[in-house]
Amino acid sequence: MIADLQCVVLDCPEPAELAAFYGLILGGTVNQPDRRWAVSDDWATLHTPSGVVLAFQRAADHHPPLWPDPSRPQQFHLDFGVADLDRAEEEVLAHGATVLDAGADGRGWRIYADPAGHPFCLVRH
Repeated sequence: MIADLQCVVLDCPEPAELAAFYGLILGGTVNQPDRRWAVSDDWATLHTPSGVVLAFQRAADHHPPLWPDPSRPQQFHLDFGVADLDRAEEEVLAHGATVLDAGADGRGWRIYADPAGHPFCLVRH
């Protein structure tokens, strides 16, 4: 092993807003004191209950992915396990997500975009 994963960093136009969005989905603490990072207007963190840390970095000229358009690919995405897809969808939409693929074929996952345009999936577990 060479390294430990410390966090996943997402570029976005508004770091604090996106940290709060993911905090509503995952729980945890936005901008918890941590010697590894200094929070600012350009950098926010979310320490989740599972121990995963997400960080959000301001990108002044942020161009969100256009899923599934390969000219602006998703670059990465996050999968979140949920017990009830319909209920989870209601909640993420209420907090600012948008539907990219509603999974009309009855599959166990659906695709959304966060408020900065990053794709993420809700997956039935």
